[in-house]
Amino acid sequence: MMIVLEGIDGSGKSTHLEFLRRCASARGGEVVLTREPGGCPLAERLRHEVLQTPMDSLTELLLVFAARRAHLAQTVWPALARGACVISDRYVDSTYAYQGGGRGLPWETITQLTTLVEGDWGGPSKVIYFDCPPEVAAARRAGRASTQDQTIALTDRFDAETVAFFDRVRAGYREAAARRGERAVWRLACASS
Repeated sequence: MMIVLEGIDGSGKSTHLEFLRRCASARGGEVVLTREPGGCPLAERLRHEVLQTPMDSLTELLLVFAARRAHLAQTVWPALARGACVISDRYVDSTYAYQGGGRGLPWETITQLTTLVEGDWGGPSKVIYFDCPPEVAAARRAGRASTQDQTIALTDRFDAETVAFFDRVRAGYREAAARRGERAVWRLACASS
């Protein structure tokens, strides 16, 4: 089984990842905690480029899918074949939200790339969405950044985006959840800080 947590940074995903890992571990068996973009060496290198290097929207989309294919082939599918439970911080719904909703790229293009990258796999078992107003998420990120070691890079290209961008991302997540139907679990993460 693969469970995915989706939402803008600061919506509560990271807080719940460890809780879900403990719950899954208590049932016995292997649990693999992973993320996108990232989750394997090649995908982590591509993640760095996506987050740090200026690029146009289509290049960003293609790098996200290159990282996803490596992540699936090197981490997710082998873990599922071993019978592990995979819990991922983000998956394809983030692409619909960020590159589709936020950047305005066509959802049809994202769907075509998803079909190409996933093949006949069929995707995750469940997706949990954390809905959070962008202003609240930004305040949480700022609070988190002020408590971290200053040697850690605290910003990326997405941190520089406007509230309007994150409003479009949030709308993209809502549309992705509606399209996913029964395999989606909607959770309202917060209404205020």
